[in-house]
Amino acid sequence: MGIRIIKAGMMTTVQDLGRTGYQSQGFSVAGVMDVRSFKLANLLLDNPENEAVLEFSLIGPTLEFTDGTLIAITGGDFQPVINGEPAPMYTAIDVHKGDVLKFGSARTGSRGYIAFSSYLKIPVVMGSRCTNMKSSIGGFKGRKLQDGDYIGFRIKRRYLPFFLSRTLELDEFNQEDVTLRVVLGPQEDRFSKQGIETFLNSEYTVTSDFDRMGCRLEGPYIARKETSDMISDGIAFGSVQVPSHGKPIILLADRQTTGGYPKIATVASVDIPWLVQRKTDHKVRFKAVSVEEAQRLYLEESKEFSRMRKMIHQPCKEVLECRQVSRRIRKLFS
Repeated sequence: MGIRIIKAGMMTTVQDLGRTGYQSQGFSVAGVMDVRSFKLANLLLDNPENEAVLEFSLIGPTLEFTDGTLIAITGGDFQPVINGEPAPMYTAIDVHKGDVLKFGSARTGSRGYIAFSSYLKIPVVMGSRCTNMKSSIGGFKGRKLQDGDYIGFRIKRRYLPFFLSRTLELDEFNQEDVTLRVVLGPQEDRFSKQGIETFLNSEYTVTSDFDRMGCRLEGPYIARKETSDMISDGIAFGSVQVPSHGKPIILLADRQTTGGYPKIATVASVDIPWLVQRKTDHKVRFKAVSVEEAQRLYLEESKEFSRMRKMIHQPCKEVLECRQVSRRIRKLFS
């Protein structure tokens, strides 16, 4: 009762929201790159918010189901097919024993997610099921998935109420320029006024040096007031470091726990999904917002999730029409 990995794709791992509380011992948080897509996948299946999923990058996996379950696919469009037929995204899907789910390369975005109503049978390590490949802990044997791997399910769960209503709007992940809102600091005082203006008014290009640890950008030099070296301190998801070469590096899920380069800003959490779904040569710009504005954006996103949860728990139009027809037929023969 589970899934067999026929082809693992380029980078497929088991992830959840991450392993928090252990950075002081040197363990990075890890976890999903695109928190929004992760939460939507679990929301569609009424899973616990932090239930583990499969995350994959650029080229998706091919999976065989050894038992029936319900799944939801979110993130970038990897052109999924089940038994050769196109499979819908951002929708609850009923799959059966023997079905084969295959992904191609990313048409839009660069990372995809699969949630399972039967829950992946992955042990909890230090409070999380996520994969930390640098430490070789968590997930499936502490590594990315390989051809021939098998992951079981923890429960058998194939029924969900309002099944036909469980669909959400597809995120296309705009392939043009994207503007990331950032909170300046905590070391913006180490940069000159001109350097900060350059950072906020320039266009930067995503380079091929882009993985789960961070994203290196190419663009105008960001001038400092003094040397870029400093005493190492903690690093948050989305911290924008500027080493001595003057080009920004945005640190992501598998970031190191501390760093000794000054951080000019931190990307607002609601905008990180738009960054991690970029590809090489895509453009990004930055816009400064206050801490209060970043918090407001976070609360608005939480309200949006609540609205979507209510929406998928409503009978869809087709179901209501069928019920009305059935009532009319019963009246005719009563």
